[in-house]
Amino acid sequence: MKFSALVDVRLRGGISDPAGATIERALPALGYQGVEGVTVGKTIRFTLEAETLTEAQTMAEELCESFLTNPVIEDAEVTVEEAS
Repeated sequence: MKFSALVDVRLRGGISDPAGATIERALPALGYQGVEGVTVGKTIRFTLEAETLTEAQTMAEELCESFLTNPVIEDAEVTVEEAS
């Protein structure tokens, strides 16, 4: 079966996010008031083949831990569902 995976990667709390800070500082000049806590991350989407949803979830999480993220400074949320 084919499954779609979505990995949302963000910096861990306490890690400096200069891109997020730059965006947050620029927003008032662009007319957007009251926006705070801006963070910048990355989203990775892919399709994988597995026998079950559980196997697909495990594969996606292992791929994330070993290759797609830096576990020292990043957290990731992995969502897997049957591909349509």
